[in-house]
Amino acid sequence: MAALTVAFLYLASVFPTGQLGIIAVASLFTVAVVIEAGIKHAVLLYAACAILSFLLIPLKGVALLYTLFFGYYPIVKSLAERMKRPLYSWIMKEAVFLAALSVVWFLFRNLIFTDAVLEISPIIVYLVGIAVFTLYDIGLSKLIGYYIFRISPKIKRKR
Repeated sequence: MAALTVAFLYLASVFPTGQLGIIAVASLFTVAVVIEAGIKHAVLLYAACAILSFLLIPLKGVALLYTLFFGYYPIVKSLAERMKRPLYSWIMKEAVFLAALSVVWFLFRNLIFTDAVLEISPIIVYLVGIAVFTLYDIGLSKLIGYYIFRISPKIKRKR
């Protein structure tokens, strides 16, 4: 899973047009590990991929995006969605996203964002970020459901 994740992160650095989408796809391998092996193994995968991405990926902005958000988010999502109240789950996920966005915006914005984005008001960046994050979370939930009901049973049958 680490090799596949790093391969996708490398692709994201080669094809900058679909960079965010490719990094998001790279995080799907963490989803599979959370489901099949548990959170402890997913944390190990995330740590290994974060380290490897900084060593092997030519664009450090890709490694930063993976490390500061996409890599660990499936783990956060799994923990948040174990809460009994969906509202608390959403609050936790949004808080983690806003913290990650703040770190990126205030510490690494010149490495990740283009000049056009840097000229936009931070309030607009945050509002658009929350909207895009919400869509990402909903889409990820649908992919997780597909994985659980379609792919995981086939993996378990082969064991």
